[in-house]
Amino acid sequence: MSVTSDDLDHGRRHFLTLATSLAGGVGVVATAIPFLSSFRPSARARALGAPVEVDISKLEPGALIKVEWRGQPVYVLSRTEEALATLATLEATVRDPLSEQAQQPGYAQNQHRSMRPEIFVMIGVCTHLGCAPAFRPDVAPVDLGPDWLGGFFCPCHGSKFDLAGRVYDGMPAQLNLTVPPHRFLNDSTLLIGDEGLG
Repeated sequence: MSVTSDDLDHGRRHFLTLATSLAGGVGVVATAIPFLSSFRPSARARALGAPVEVDISKLEPGALIKVEWRGQPVYVLSRTEEALATLATLEATVRDPLSEQAQQPGYAQNQHRSMRPEIFVMIGVCTHLGCAPAFRPDVAPVDLGPDWLGGFFCPCHGSKFDLAGRVYDGMPAQLNLTVPPHRFLNDSTLLIGDEGLG
């Protein structure tokens, strides 16, 4: 049986078709991997959305610490017994005393707007125009008046919030300060950005 030039050409064509298809497939895969990877969030973006652990073991009563979560300042306040006692006295002067607006998770929809009364967690961004409210724990300072019992004051437009982040009536801000999702990992560690399920 002799091999003709047509057989050689057919075999060569088959080999070239197979090699070209294989090279094309490898090229498609090599191009697709970086293209599909570009849809994943960057490490920085993942880190910005990740929960943040906060050590509250050295947080003294009356003190406040600031941390960052998702590019926003989060205030963690250790409230004193005296500060907690003022919250009930302010119900007639704050806009949403029972936290009926959805500015906090369900477990913080109470008078003190927190999971544990003594530890208050809030996003430090005014609900009016996004300014940063200042922590003003002083009672009856000259610039805030004799009725001021401590809280948060937004110097940009004058909005006032009590020590539970509830906005006073008649302020430019219409909503209480936002409470982010959070949970306690133990007595001294707070996890911001994760409510947990169990």
